[in-house]
Amino acid sequence: MEVSNPLVPPHPQIKRVTRDEPANDTDTVLATRDHAVIREWASLLDAEPATGENTESGPATTRAVNDGGTGLRFNFPGIGIFRVISWTEWLDHFNRHDLTFVYDNPRATHPPSARYRIVRTEDLER
Repeated sequence: MEVSNPLVPPHPQIKRVTRDEPANDTDTVLATRDHAVIREWASLLDAEPATGENTESGPATTRAVNDGGTGLRFNFPGIGIFRVISWTEWLDHFNRHDLTFVYDNPRATHPPSARYRIVRTEDLER
């Protein structure tokens, strides 16, 4: 049974962006592996890099983590349920597991949307 996911639309509808090739205001769902773009998005939303997993820097959270197995999350102001980790640890994990950050274009929503998914790059490219 195939389950649709509204944040991850069919492949051709996702605009891939980098700091050198940014989105325009009409692109709704974006994908990037560019660290600067991810950090800019997080800064815009005051999001902190976090994890629910057991890592070298600390134990797993006691909350169930629905992250598709990527181990990475963000904490938002007033909603800090995951263990905060450094950007270095977050991005090292992101690179090591070949992940892609998929998110709503903050320029296309008001207020900026905090919806995101972190997916395996190979799953996005199928």
